[in-house]
Amino acid sequence: MTQNFWLFKSEPDEFSIDDLQKVECEAWNGVRNYQARNFMRDKVQYDDKFLFYHSSCPKPGVAGVGKIVKTAYPDPKDSRWVVVDVQFLEKFKRVVELKELRENPKLSEMLILRKGNRLSITPVKKTEFEAIKEMV
Repeated sequence: MTQNFWLFKSEPDEFSIDDLQKVECEAWNGVRNYQARNFMRDKVQYDDKFLFYHSSCPKPGVAGVGKIVKTAYPDPKDSRWVVVDVQFLEKFKRVVELKELRENPKLSEMLILRKGNRLSITPVKKTEFEAIKEMV
């Protein structure tokens, strides 16, 4: 089975990389976009890795890495939606800011950097994942 890579966005005042580090494992809930839900339901697999992206904050950017430890199951609050369980892997020494991501030529095709993209979950190429980890 091929490992997939993702970018999961969260507002740090709602749930941050520090919060995930404290609890170690948590249900990723609150996704209320059908395309993002479909990624979670149909594509996100056990052991996939994701970049934890802080959004809607003074310095948006990638703050760390997690992995999927349980695939999609119905959201207990609303069964139209799904959640996945995620586990903390790594907090970066610093947030790799959006401005830096935009300036890296290796990331020119990354979905998060396209104008108007507001999805909270997007696929990431392995090369993009590795390029961001090298930026820390």
